Amino acid sequence: MTTGFSIPKYRRHKGSGQAFVQVKGCRRYLGKYGTPQSKELYARFIAELAVKPAAISPQTPTAKPTDFTIVELAAVYLDFAETYYQKDGQPTRSVEEVRVAIRILTSLYGRTPAAEFGPLRLLAIQATLAKERRARSYVNKLVGYIKRIFKWGVSRELVPASVHTSISTVEGLRKGRTTAPESEPVKPVADDIVEATLPHLPSVVADMVRFQRLTGCRPGEVCQLRPMDVDRSGEVWEYRPASHKTDYRGRERVIFIGPKAQALLCSYLLRDAATYCFSPAESVKKRRGEQRACRKTKVQPSQQNRRKQRPKKVPGDHYTRNSYCQAITRAIRNANRQRTKDARKTATEPILLPRWHANQLRHTRATEIRRNYGLEAAQVILGHAKADVTQVYAERDNALAVEVMKKIG
Repeated sequence: MTTGFSIPKYRRHKGSGQAFVQVKGCRRYLGKYGTPQSKELYARFIAELAVKPAAISPQTPTAKPTDFTIVELAAVYLDFAETYYQKDGQPTRSVEEVRVAIRILTSLYGRTPAAEFGPLRLLAIQATLAKERRARSYVNKLVGYIKRIFKWGVSRELVPASVHTSISTVEGLRKGRTTAPESEPVKPVADDIVEATLPHLPSVVADMVRFQRLTGCRPGEVCQLRPMDVDRSGEVWEYRPASHKTDYRGRERVIFIGPKAQALLCSYLLRDAATYCFSPAESVKKRRGEQRACRKTKVQPSQQNRRKQRPKKVPGDHYTRNSYCQAITRAIRNANRQRTKDARKTATEPILLPRWHANQLRHTRATEIRRNYGLEAAQVILGHAKADVTQVYAERDNALAVEVMKKIG
């Protein structure tokens, strides 16, 4: 064996599940991890590398387009996507959607040469997704990601340009002309449903819900609120989130905080300017204090402090969009459990709360603003660049049309 030669490891790509070896920063993909075929290719590669290392050229972005299979193209693209689709050092939801698109693409055409992929094969993927009863808009999004993978491959000279040109002719599924179901539009949530949920929420999360209802901000924006981000110099405060949905486009986001929201927020601003206003750690501490205060029996000395020395999970310094939404879901479940229990006592049918999520609070506020102050006001407060986006958030108020037709119809 050559002096100084080190055998590269047989490794698994965490995103695609493909086996690969890496030599001097270059990778060769061997097929599905753990299969006899991939192990055979690995053994062959090691044998050839041991004889003459300089003669072995791993599959890299400099390989000929005809050499790349779809699974290899997908694995290289996923490496790119995990670094490209990031925000504040964290991967965005786009990364998970890319993984889903890659899973579907490689499950059908993984070993197909990327140069041989064409419109009919993309249409087959589209039809398969529709047959699985995935929502039409979601099918179109996944197919869009697949097109993006091949477009990226063309830009890196991994795929012939003709491949992307041909698959670009595949149109998205049209409403009413496909068996794929339509996704349910997000609608406002009634205030009485929100009010019935609030008592079952931790007090900190309940205030987050109230703040979002009053300002119409996004769930992620209420989670990252800090005192340093709020300008309190004017009669109406201005909150500029450090990060928001469209900041990669260079747009500024301003959330206006009126008197009611100011009164709710005041107590949360009395802290270090760089710390988050709504903290799970504070919420847990406050809830435990309330439970201790409501306790009717004396606390035994052995129960004064029952915390684990090294807990596996500790509350974070701020809520995330997911943890905030999970808290709301948990509160709805607890409220319905209590309603079912109360109804059983009176032998009546329980009136259960429908499931709702935090983004519906934004729709509720948008509808209210549009009805009372017009579309332009709703557009500015929601932070939309175009009015047609606001149309999606603000439900049309049919009451006005009814009143008009009473008079002229």
